[in-house]
Amino acid sequence: MGEPRFEIPECEPSAVERLRRELGVSGPVAQVLVRRGMADPAHAQSFIAADEEHPYTAFAGIDAAIATLARHIQAGTRITIHGDYDVDGVCSTAVLVRSLRRLHADVDWYLPDRASDGYGLSLDTIRRLGGRGTRLLVTADCAITAVEEVAAARELGMDVIVSDHHSVRADGMLPDAPIVHPAVCGYPFQALCATAVAYKLVHGLEGRAPLEDLDLVALATIADVVPLLGENRALVRRGLRALAGTVKPGLRALMAVARVDPARVNERSVAFGLAPRLNAAGRLYRADAGLELILSQDPVRAAQIAQELDRVNHERRVVERTISSEAQAQIAQIGDLAERRAFVLAGEGWHGGVIGIVASRLAETHHRPVVLIALEGGRGRGSGRAGCEAFDLLAGLTACSEHLSRYGGHRAAAGLEIERERVAGFAEALDAYAASVLTNEDMAPVERVDAVVEGSELGMALAEELEGLAPFGQANPPVSLMIGEATFADVRPMGEGKHARFTVRSPAGRARAVAFNTGAHLGVAEGEPAQATFTLEVNEWGGVSEPRLVLRRARPAHAPRIEDRRRPAPSTPRATPEPRTDLPELVLFA
Repeated sequence: MGEPRFEIPECEPSAVERLRRELGVSGPVAQVLVRRGMADPAHAQSFIAADEEHPYTAFAGIDAAIATLARHIQAGTRITIHGDYDVDGVCSTAVLVRSLRRLHADVDWYLPDRASDGYGLSLDTIRRLGGRGTRLLVTADCAITAVEEVAAARELGMDVIVSDHHSVRADGMLPDAPIVHPAVCGYPFQALCATAVAYKLVHGLEGRAPLEDLDLVALATIADVVPLLGENRALVRRGLRALAGTVKPGLRALMAVARVDPARVNERSVAFGLAPRLNAAGRLYRADAGLELILSQDPVRAAQIAQELDRVNHERRVVERTISSEAQAQIAQIGDLAERRAFVLAGEGWHGGVIGIVASRLAETHHRPVVLIALEGGRGRGSGRAGCEAFDLLAGLTACSEHLSRYGGHRAAAGLEIERERVAGFAEALDAYAASVLTNEDMAPVERVDAVVEGSELGMALAEELEGLAPFGQANPPVSLMIGEATFADVRPMGEGKHARFTVRSPAGRARAVAFNTGAHLGVAEGEPAQATFTLEVNEWGGVSEPRLVLRRARPAHAPRIEDRRRPAPSTPRATPEPRTDLPELVLFA
């Protein structure tokens, strides 16, 4: 994998000092804001406040969608919400169904099956819905590219409303129907997830913001990995508060099986606790159980469904581990790994709903593009991840398109269909293309530093201040704090040798440290000068709150010493500190 490459963006001392003076923030936080492009105090203050919000009327053409919905509600005709099988598709469907039920509409829903229906709106589904009496079809999280399918629905006598947030077709063609889509409709913030789009549509339909469904908006926004900037920050912050106090039996039951304390729910517990369980049903079976869970008003039934989703999620993890093991075995059989720029791995019987997760993990581990293909009969379905910022996966698939039956996606992730006999040729072609555009440096792990700090600054005050920059996620990652001079010492095994205790020393003092799932191999020898980055957070355990440093990256400091020559001097003179034993705990995750 290679040593991590530290990148420290420029940081004008005058800009840092201005933020410290005008906003009253600390030096490290001011550095973070400047390095993340928020040197202007007004911009920085808006980011911290997370107060960006736009009216539903900012969607051009939303009035036509609202009028169409109102007409069918008044007429009592059947309205079907067609969603998707992931968390965003399930939650956007739930928001629309809940609103239409409040308005006493005749409403049902349809969630496609990943294996038999595939993604999006299909002609077969349209015919089935028409046969069972649907007169208005409202899509949620799909259909912006379904030009022919929407036309077929209208030929069958259905009205259609398209509510989506995905990219439009390459030829620019749009469905002939009222559309609610942030990019297509010129909305001021175009990175909304589908559930947020549905939330805005419901606001217009009911004449009020459905605040009781902000919990679903937060859940979907985090799960769909859209940028946590702009209006998404406001929606997630408010939505997490709503989730903490939700009265939905299904969400309460889901938090219970995931062991998520509602009082402490945050973006991490949503991403790693709640979202995987909702996603699991759609990955292995059908997503209807997730939707039933959200819509349920019966706590007993909700608890039963939550337990079932927890079981399916466990099954998903087992399937994932099996595929991952087989994929890693294929990688191990490859000759010179250093010469390979892309991995294309294929397996008989691999589950198509899980290969994307495995591809993502392998790409993250190896820092290069990875495509996994689930083979069945003479064909295969694949899912790929770029693995590093320098690689455009969609461009790579386009360059190899002669080997593919179908493909689509974007720079970081994509899917494909391929004939079995073409897999080997595709693997060679993608590796050759990656070799033409990637260097060894491109594939080295990159650690972007947000602030260069002294060890004495890493206490509870800064930990609490950094919480004001949350929620963290896509486009707003956890803050990376760098100590340029550190050593590790007193390494001791724990947890039957799987983990280790050790001490981190810096010129400002020392701190106890724990490394999980690394054994005694910390990447830096005891006593060897190291360059290391950390996140700093408030850790609550046993009713006690304390600052906790989480080690992100560490490397031997044998390279030229990293210096941030633009970092402003501390605001007060600093005496040489005595060694400290009360510094926060450091935790290294493998």
